[in-house]
Amino acid sequence: MKWMLVVLVGGMTPVNTDLVFDKFADCLAAEEQMRKHYTDAFEVWDRWAAANIERRREYTKVRDLQAKRLLSNIGTCVPHAGGDPAALQQQSNPTPPQTPQAAPMLQPSPKT
Repeated sequence: MKWMLVVLVGGMTPVNTDLVFDKFADCLAAEEQMRKHYTDAFEVWDRWAAANIERRREYTKVRDLQAKRLLSNIGTCVPHAGGDPAALQQQSNPTPPQTPQAAPMLQPSPKT
């Protein structure tokens, strides 16, 4: 089975990364690496903000917003069917069962 890394932006909105792994452990390692990049980006921003935002109160508010923006993005590994896109579409859109077509209904002509 193959595994795909999906990012949950803001912890809720799934975004497909198109990163597919043969092993679950590889997918988890990629998720951990992604999390580390977000943490590193936040730390770089935090150092810049501490040096450039003069008012402590503004820094605290902006830091909280930035932390939510960067650190609430999480990754998860989901099973991936892989292979033929037509097979994927067929799996996700099963055809409805065939029903016999009814004869068209005749409507009476309007009275004048």
